[in-house]
Amino acid sequence: MKAQEGHATIKELPESERPRERLTRHGAGVLSNAELLAILLRTGSRNESAISLAHRILIQEQGLRYLVDSDVKQLSCINGIGQAKAAQIKAAIELGRRLAAFELGVDKPVKCPQDVADLLMEDMRYLKKEHMKLVLLNIKCNLISVEEISVGSLNASIVHPREVFNPAIRKSSASIIMVHNHPSGDPTPSNEDAAITSRINEAGKLIGIELVDHIIIGDGKYISMKEKGLF
Repeated sequence: MKAQEGHATIKELPESERPRERLTRHGAGVLSNAELLAILLRTGSRNESAISLAHRILIQEQGLRYLVDSDVKQLSCINGIGQAKAAQIKAAIELGRRLAAFELGVDKPVKCPQDVADLLMEDMRYLKKEHMKLVLLNIKCNLISVEEISVGSLNASIVHPREVFNPAIRKSSASIIMVHNHPSGDPTPSNEDAAITSRINEAGKLIGIELVDHIIIGDGKYISMKEKGLF
């Protein structure tokens, strides 16, 4: 059956306009979000092309973020998206996250807040609860590991110095960087953030493990509390 008017299949497009062919010739960077998503979907439905289906998904209020926040079951409820396509989308998103984290290897020193943001932004920017992570560094400021300290609204009882410094002591870390996210997307530090940072900073001085910074992750942006002079 022919696709309905206005919903030409990808095969009916001129070869120069087909997403896969364009990616092969010119690279992924020239493709729109809808074209990239269409390649993942591979096919549309009887009455809708993959590109049209991709456009329909992306015009929702959250756009690309909807793909990140939704699980396989939710994506499968979209007309034209079955469980297999939903799983392909979620797998591609997870690969993107892991590649973003992989870029900063253990042999590359952490020299500035941007290095930490590059390491953790894609992993933390879409989280729906506050997560506190700890970046452990050796004496050369190379990455030892990233440890999760707590999940949930941060307060002094949850982010206790013993919980923060336990992994740092176990792994012989010379210094640490605290990192947590704001689910609202706004990385502006709260009074509680400042109080926790001050408490951990003072404890670090006693233990001999320096708190280098406390970085707050928002949606695509971050704030370094050290750069802001907040401790």
